[in-house]
Parts: sequence; C-alpha cells; structure tokens
Amino acid sequence: MIQQLENFDANSKIDEIIKWIQDWFNENGPKASAVVGVSGGKDSTIVAALLVRALGKERVVGVLMPNGEQKDIEDSKKVVELLGIKNYIVNINAAVEGLYGAIEKAVKENPDDTGLFVKELTKDSKINTPPRMRMATLYAIAQSLPNGGRVANTCNKSEDYVGYSTKYGDAAGDFSPCSDFTVTEMRLIGDALGLPKELIHKTPSDGLSGMSDEDKLGFTYDELDRYIFTGECEDAEKKAKIDRLHNINLHKLRTIPMFEQQ
Repeated sequence: MIQQLENFDANSKIDEIIKWIQDWFNENGPKASAVVGVSGGKDSTIVAALLVRALGKERVVGVLMPNGEQKDIEDSKKVVELLGIKNYIVNINAAVEGLYGAIEKAVKENPDDTGLFVKELTKDSKINTPPRMRMATLYAIAQSLPNGGRVANTCNKSEDYVGYSTKYGDAAGDFSPCSDFTVTEMRLIGDALGLPKELIHKTPSDGLSGMSDEDKLGFTYDELDRYIFTGECEDAEKKAKIDRLHNINLHKLRTIPMFEQQ
C-alpha cells in the first residue's frame, strides 16, 4: 500500500461522490437519467454503482457496446444485472467496419503522391475509432430518453495522467465522478461498495489492442500511482516514459483552445 493512502477512507469518499453527483444533477438535469457505458471493467462498474446509489436504479441506464464479439461480455451483463439497471446492448461492429470501409474507399479513389495526405488508416486510428463510436452511441441514447440523459465519464486519475484514453471517446462525457481517483483508490472504493472482486481486481485491458493496460503502457499501475503520489520511480526508463506520456497527452484534459478577440 502506498503510504499516502494508509488513511484513505473509501466510505467517506463514496458519500462525497454521491452528494456531488446529486448536486450536479439537481443543477444540470433534475429529471434526467445517467447514461453509462458498461464494459465490465472496474471503472465503469464503480461509476455505475455510485450512480445507482446517488440517483436510484430507475434513473441509470447502462449501455453495453461490444465491437463484434467481446470475450468478457458476461462481465458487463453481470454488472447491469447486479445493479438492476435498465440496459441496452448495441453492437457497434457494423458502424465501425462501415466507417473503415468508407474512409479506405475514399483514400483509394483519391491517391496522392505528395506525402501530405492519408494513404491508409493507421493502427492507432483504427484502435481509437471504436471508443469514439461508443461515445456517439451513448449520446444518441441519452438524447433519446424521455427526460433526457447525461453521459458519465468513467476515467480515473492514473489513466488520465498518462493520457491512456481516447480523445472524444472514453475521455468525453458530461460529468466525471471518479477522474480524481487513482487506480489504487478506485479499487479501494470498489471494495468498499461491496462489488465483486473479480470485476474490481481483474487485469485491466482496453479491449482493443489485445494487450493488458500495463503491458501496453510498459509499467504497472502500482508504479504509476506511487509516482503520482510521491514523485518517486526507481526505474529511470519508466520514469522518463511516464513523464513523456503525461506531457504529450495533457491536451486531452484541457478545454479546446479558443482564439479570443481583443
């Protein structure tokens, strides 16, 4: 356990988050429902559970969004069943593949030899398209609810610190109840909520690259959280990577720059 977290009171934080959610909805949608994408991972599970406590299960809508086949879809189903919330399963595969095909067709029909234009979709662009499709799906459902909906952001502080999210994808949302909590703190909150340990402590994966989060990042969340809290990291190479990822991804956390008239 990181020393700075020895006095972390998860139950107290849960109460604070719940009140914050209630206050936010009273101001930004007194009758609106909360719409949350449910992946079956710890963050979306915890956020969904907090929303149920804050608003009641009648005002929480879960959306499961596999891209074709999702190997842990049963975890997502387990969450919505456990919480007793209304839910939809929207398979985004046709939309994702349709967009890939439309872009690739346009590229092939407009060849360019200057090196300035798209020749083909890159691996990263393909990885980041499904999260953006999912966010579009959440907003479509939110805007179609009888009393309107507000989309929950389910990011945590550790992932945000190194930019491990998709801009205008899972990094988007109308309100973010847990983005000031590290992965370590989220696990403590999940345990305090009494959520299944196999969901809260399972190996995190983006479900896109075929790798675990930690394998893809090149360091563990324990190492990252310790660095966030203490500034200490014995491995110079990992420290440099964390710093680089933090600096190049800060734009994801900032509002869009705007030219202001003088």
